[in-house]
Amino acid sequence: MSSLERKFEKIALLLENLRNEASGDSLLIVEGRRDAKALRKIGVKGEIFTIKSCGENIVSFIDKIGENRKKEVILLMDFDRRGKEMTERLVKNLEKMKIKVNLTFWKELLSLVGNDLKDIEGLGSYIETLEKKVRGKIIFPYWML
Repeated sequence: MSSLERKFEKIALLLENLRNEASGDSLLIVEGRRDAKALRKIGVKGEIFTIKSCGENIVSFIDKIGENRKKEVILLMDFDRRGKEMTERLVKNLEKMKIKVNLTFWKELLSLVGNDLKDIEGLGSYIETLEKKVRGKIIFPYWML
């Protein structure tokens, strides 16, 4: 198995786990509407909050999340400098409110695609391109299941 095939399989498994986790008691937080739309396109269900489109500052946004007590919050900010800074601020503030923060998906995606992809909204096309390189065509759009 080539390194590209291994990367594709790791990403596919990670996204399957994300879909399972997000459809439970977790709240998924992304930067903008396009990020949320991209995650919906690859089959992520459940509640998704978008920071940029909520029209509030970050403190109000965090208070709103605190009111919506979920088991945990999954952060999936972009992989650029701003996304990393926003992730740090959110983690700090959410943990102060005793809200469990899950960065597993973000960290794993960053390690797998960080040099190739800068935002969550491009994830679907990135996966399609990767699958075409690995298999020569898209055999199964697994996010459509």
